[in-house]
Amino acid sequence: MTTLFAQPYDISATGFYFESAAQYEERAAGAVNHYGQPVEEYEIQFIDGEEIDCALAEAWELNQCNFAAWLDAVEEWEEDRKVRYIIARRECGYGHGELEGEDPDDLVEIHFTESLRELAEEFVDEGLFGEIPASLRNYIDYEAIARDLSMEYTKTCIAGHRLVYVCR
Repeated sequence: MTTLFAQPYDISATGFYFESAAQYEERAAGAVNHYGQPVEEYEIQFIDGEEIDCALAEAWELNQCNFAAWLDAVEEWEEDRKVRYIIARRECGYGHGELEGEDPDDLVEIHFTESLRELAEEFVDEGLFGEIPASLRNYIDYEAIARDLSMEYTKTCIAGHRLVYVCR
């Protein structure tokens, strides 16, 4: 379960932990500062949950207005979609509004490989450079292919997973 914290901007008020939008609404409705006045503005902080969801919260720029949609995404999205969203926001520069309704597969191409050399080997194995006879495979310069791939592809690490991506 994912735990968030609502930290009031009012320094005379006390924040609260919550795990759902309903819990937030219930606790925020009764929140008052030391003078008995209602608390209206909160900073939303990620406290506990999966590492990928923490990275998603950072990319989402989690706040009081969008945390409910983020909670829905945490529950509904597969890890692959979360990774693509994070890369699209953090690395490719897409805004949150630009990503709504878009298929993340159309925006970011990812390969779960440790390095560009591994990606080069994968591309050769998949036949992207044509059919290469077995007698010539030992003479392929994977490092040179990796250098060429580095013109478009970039390495990153998200939630402890290394991968290679290209923004489209």
